[in-house]
Amino acid sequence: MDKICINNLELIGNHGVFPEEKKLGQKFIISVEMLTDTRKAGKTGDLNLSTHYGYVADDIEKIFTSKSNDLIETCAEDIAEMILIKYELIKKVKVLIKKPWAPIKKIFENVSIEITREWSDCYLSLGTNIGDKKYNILKAIEEIKALENTKIGKISKILETEPFGDIVQDNFLNVAIHVKTLMNAEEFLDKILEIEFKMGRVRDVKWGPRLIDIDILIFGTLVYETEKLAVPHPWMCERMFVLEPLCEIAPNLVHPLEQKTIFNLKRQLEKNI
Repeated sequence: MDKICINNLELIGNHGVFPEEKKLGQKFIISVEMLTDTRKAGKTGDLNLSTHYGYVADDIEKIFTSKSNDLIETCAEDIAEMILIKYELIKKVKVLIKKPWAPIKKIFENVSIEITREWSDCYLSLGTNIGDKKYNILKAIEEIKALENTKIGKISKILETEPFGDIVQDNFLNVAIHVKTLMNAEEFLDKILEIEFKMGRVRDVKWGPRLIDIDILIFGTLVYETEKLAVPHPWMCERMFVLEPLCEIAPNLVHPLEQKTIFNLKRQLEKNI
């Protein structure tokens, strides 16, 4: 991935926890490193295929001087979010903010904060077998689409499937969707759980009937497991109702643990059924 960099942009801002910092202001030094693909712009000379660093610098100044924050961590988050949302060619950004006049009674060069933020590709499986099932699917997609700093990508066709497990219940409708988000995996999970709760999901019987079920299947290349969340989803490779719609929208997506494409995982499961 190529980089566009702005180094040591000097701005006066009113950020800090002390009243004099907010009143008098002080110097900050900001650098950003933006990961993108510059090949087409470089080959054609077309500015529309690149990101104008002059515009980015202007926007950094506007957002940095428009308000006062207690923490430079907040300033860094605001800058990173602005760049990733406004400049669509930027996939990942590193923001470094130095505070050379920080109120420390020591000899020092500066204090600083550095963060890296990026768009993450997330793949979800949605299922329902209670009530107006098609409405439930479409409503859940709309709720996900409305999440802050989140974009809906491809959506598979709705698939009717038989229930998993031994519980007698109605058939399910299942769908897979691709989402791009600036949230991390646990933040995104919290939002998904809020949507399920808002729509009336009740977790009482394992593999039982559900009004809506939203599972995170793959979150970028992340391999992560806690009591709260495991990605990639630990059972996705065993469930055709997951792999079939996912294969429709992302057949060449590589499973971070299995190191196989979704197409090949689906074909492997078909042979084992």
